[in-house]
Amino acid sequence: MPIRATGTDAAAPQLPKELQGPHRAVNSCETVTRRPRGGTHLPDAGPKSGIPLRLIESANSLLHRWFPEQRIFLRSDTQTRFLRLRPLPQALGAAGLVLFMGWSVIASSIVLIQGATGAEQADATRREQVYFETRLNELAAERDIAALEAQAAHARFTEAMERVAQMQGALLSSEQRRAELEQGLDALQVTLRSRSGERDSALQRLAAVEAANTSDELQRATQRLGEIEQTLDFVLAALGDTAQSREDMIARAEAANQQIQHLALEYRLIQDRNARIFNQLEQAVEVSMLPLEQMFRAAGLSPDQILQQVRAGYQSREAALRPISISTSGTLEPDSDEARANAVLTALAEIDTYRLAAERAPFAMPVRSGAVRHTSGFGMRRDPRTGASRMHSGVDWAGPQGTPIAATGDGTISFAGRRSGFGNLVIIRHDFGIETYYAHLHTIAVTQGQRVSRGDRIGGMGTTGRSTGVHLHYEIRVNGRPINPMTYIRAAQNVF
Repeated sequence: MPIRATGTDAAAPQLPKELQGPHRAVNSCETVTRRPRGGTHLPDAGPKSGIPLRLIESANSLLHRWFPEQRIFLRSDTQTRFLRLRPLPQALGAAGLVLFMGWSVIASSIVLIQGATGAEQADATRREQVYFETRLNELAAERDIAALEAQAAHARFTEAMERVAQMQGALLSSEQRRAELEQGLDALQVTLRSRSGERDSALQRLAAVEAANTSDELQRATQRLGEIEQTLDFVLAALGDTAQSREDMIARAEAANQQIQHLALEYRLIQDRNARIFNQLEQAVEVSMLPLEQMFRAAGLSPDQILQQVRAGYQSREAALRPISISTSGTLEPDSDEARANAVLTALAEIDTYRLAAERAPFAMPVRSGAVRHTSGFGMRRDPRTGASRMHSGVDWAGPQGTPIAATGDGTISFAGRRSGFGNLVIIRHDFGIETYYAHLHTIAVTQGQRVSRGDRIGGMGTTGRSTGVHLHYEIRVNGRPINPMTYIRAAQNVF
């Protein structure tokens, strides 16, 4: 059926002679009919419209300058018809086309901006992860250095206390010896006074004997005086030795007291330094542990249960610093520095346990955010094939065919093959009763029973199974129940 369109200003087309007869035209369609021989002509029905004709004509006259009237001719063997496009329908169609194009431009801009923002956030997240791991390594090195310094300081303090105990023993023995010497000195002084009295009496007697010219008594007195002088010389020598020993003991006692004070000052300085180090370590541990706890809580996992499950299957490689101090009362108890060191080591072991749990849970993205676009979320949606409302138990990302798909956490491949609806499917079984589904794959790069780690490539994006285009369908199921995967992905955005 030939079609021809003209404007209102163009000349009307020439109809064939057999068609140049009576005809009836309507507002949007005019028909020219051939008069059958020997029959009668039935006129067409008139226009039916609920809008006032005057208002439509006014609108058409205003829009005629930009949208002139167009006609489309439809000709058959028996009749010729034409469709007349007035300015108002043309303007409405043009406005709808402009709105659709504007919506397409805005939607494309939003998708591009979200893609660029996602790439920047991923780079920032990777930089924060590198900084976090470097900071943890530095804190572990500082912890080891502080522990070694604390052990060395404890050994030096123990040695110093032993030396102080030895010095105190020597000081006590010297004090006992000094007391004994003082007692002996007192006895010698008493003896000296008695000997001095005897010497004086002997001198008096000698003077009396000399006066009496008695030679025997003079000899005996002289002999007695010599013995007394020898005794006096011995006593004086003993007093000198005793005084010298007493001065030596006093000097040694003062030196020991000075050394005790110096060691006590050094021990206090070491305690202050250890206190500052422990404060920094405790603050760093608290700052590092809080985001991990918030991440697990945001994902709907109990941190206490996660720690218990990880500890049940993993023996910590960290050895707690637990030296034992023996008090004078005979009790065994660790000092304050050792208790704080044990607390820091316990917290670091807990952070390590959180790290192991985070590696075993699917907190990562299965695809790089810059190479794909998010097309469908979790929840009820309109089925793209049937149009009916249906539960969507995962999230979809679209991208080029063969885009690498990575495991979102450590686990074991429990299924790798083709399954109805999912197409090529990989299922990874993680700890804590969690499974992740990767559906509609183009290729599968793993086998059932294989152990994979976070970031390992498991296949390429495709459109197998019940699919309308190249995309990845990603699900997370906890104890067989589907949950929103974005809960895990958003929970780890500020940590990894």
